[in-house]
Amino acid sequence: QVQLVESGGVLVQPGGSLRLSCAASGSISRIYDMGWYRQAPGKQRDLVAVITSGGNTNYADPVKGRFTISRDNAKNTVYLQMNSLKPEDTAVYYCNADVQPKSSRFSRSGWGQGTQVTVSS
Repeated sequence: QVQLVESGGVLVQPGGSLRLSCAASGSISRIYDMGWYRQAPGKQRDLVAVITSGGNTNYADPVKGRFTISRDNAKNTVYLQMNSLKPEDTAVYYCNADVQPKSSRFSRSGWGQGTQVTVSS
């Protein structure tokens, strides 16, 4: 069974920076796309950024130029560096990954449990 565990969410002041991490563990054959989503209270879960296994990235417009997604394939880990944080970035951030377990020929999408990011003075 594959698990995704996020870390790094805290309370930060506007203009501050934060780095989130998400590590995949378990019997993993390969990880394809990895990404970050966020969900603010009363709103739907939206894509923040995604990175392919080859390192290609895509960002949601509200975070372009402020957030950077990266991954360490050797550690099965994806990161989200968040700079110039704004109050509207406050949300629960979820990690998502398309993972092929060793027990299967097919990949499946999985989610972490979420980590709270609060931007407030």
